[in-house]
Amino acid sequence: MNTEHPQKGILFICAAVFLFASSDALSKYLTNFYPVVMVLWVRYIVHISLMLAVLRPPSLKTLIVTQNPKLQIIRGLCMVNTNLMFISALHYIPLAEGTAIVYLSPLIVTALSGPLLGERIARLQWIAVAIGFIGVLFIVRPGGSMFHPVALLALGAALSFSVYQIITRKLNHTDSSSTTNFISGLISALITSMLLPFFWKTPTLHFALLMVLLGISALVSHLWMTKAYQHAKPSTLAPFSYTQLLFAGLIGYVFFNQIPDLIGLVGMLIIVAGGLLVFSKVSYRK
Repeated sequence: MNTEHPQKGILFICAAVFLFASSDALSKYLTNFYPVVMVLWVRYIVHISLMLAVLRPPSLKTLIVTQNPKLQIIRGLCMVNTNLMFISALHYIPLAEGTAIVYLSPLIVTALSGPLLGERIARLQWIAVAIGFIGVLFIVRPGGSMFHPVALLALGAALSFSVYQIITRKLNHTDSSSTTNFISGLISALITSMLLPFFWKTPTLHFALLMVLLGISALVSHLWMTKAYQHAKPSTLAPFSYTQLLFAGLIGYVFFNQIPDLIGLVGMLIIVAGGLLVFSKVSYRK
């Protein structure tokens, strides 16, 4: 890994999470007019089409041959499940709060790394996990007037995304990132294609172009994220990845007139604190 240009890594990570927030906002907007399954179907079709165009493999076999097909299938299922749950939740809850809940994933990954990866979890990391879940309680407020049961979908998305990340760690030892990303996109495209006849609604040219733009921005954001980690260490980039919460808040305010209340903001800060505590512990151990 090239760690000689951390400034480039920081720029790439900030650009990537800005696109993540923008893609989520565009998805939220599109689901006001079209079913979630249809929006995701276009996104995944664009995803795999662009990968084929950019990578130009000598044969499709070079992208789909894997040493661990079972894990690849589970990762693909986690990918489509995460997006289905998260975008469905965003249809009902504000962008910033939904994004903050999904940012529990680094903490959930920490909690699951013990039983699933055999890693030793330090006491400080368990404290960080507990802090993160307290932050979610501030945002969701079960039993309160601000509680919306759909927020549980965002929590489910965070759990699904955490399993996705853990499987990615394992697959990094056996398969290339190109193979892993292509197979996940292919599986997601196949699943949404099977569901599509039940949700199809012919889009206008305007909305069709927006859906294609969504697919392009989603792929570019992942490419920029990869570039970021080529230039800087994860511990360097971790604090800047949380700028997605800032972008989500600004975009939510500008385009949806949604402003987190004081308790929600406190919850977001608590989640960020828990996440940074995990990364600081990992960085210290290294």
